[in-house]
Amino acid sequence: MSAAFRYCSECNNLLYPKDDRASRVLMFACRNCRHSEVAKSNCVYRHEIKHAPSEQTMVITDLSSDPTLPRTNSIPCPKCGHNEAVFFQTQSRSADSRMTLFYVCCNKNCSHRWTSA
Repeated sequence: MSAAFRYCSECNNLLYPKDDRASRVLMFACRNCRHSEVAKSNCVYRHEIKHAPSEQTMVITDLSSDPTLPRTNSIPCPKCGHNEAVFFQTQSRSADSRMTLFYVCCNKNCSHRWTSA
């Protein structure tokens, strides 16, 4: 369900959410003329946060304990030298860009994150 801007059918100005306390209904009302209409949903505002692929690894705090991610023992961590790391692929927004491989060190004291060059 998405919240979209609504416009007055009388004067084309923006409609603002307003509660009708007597009937306990959410309304959209024009601040320019007297037009108002009943809201079709209770969603007034929706805030979506879109992360860049490199930021998505920061959302999950301990990726190294994720059992669904593949592991490798052949790529040492550039920070601590530990041999075990989990990895995953993601593609950036443009279709012509290449896939990027992200690594996370499995050393609990390190958890360094890096990408393949």
